[in-house]
Amino acid sequence: MRIGKKDIAAGAVFIALIAGFILLVNSLTATSGAQEAQLVEEAVKNAALTCYAVEGTYPEDLEYLREHYKLAYNTERFVVEYDAFASNLMPTITVWERGVRDL
Repeated sequence: MRIGKKDIAAGAVFIALIAGFILLVNSLTATSGAQEAQLVEEAVKNAALTCYAVEGTYPEDLEYLREHYKLAYNTERFVVEYDAFASNLMPTITVWERGVRDL
């Protein structure tokens, strides 16, 4: 059996399509992770704001929000950095996906 130029061209197009599909899936997954991290950040911020509205101070740490305001997120997937400078100032909240951090 002889392989012609048309067969090689068809194979190259097929490989290019597969590679494009893989790149598309990877891109969609990365976008989804960034959006989920943003949702986690908003949940932490909302819990902190609720605490401030109810108690008049921002909590010192995330554990307080978990215990008293039922804050929940996937701790195996996301890291939350919660820096409470003062009880009357909104804490700095940073969220990133484990293994994926832009510096």
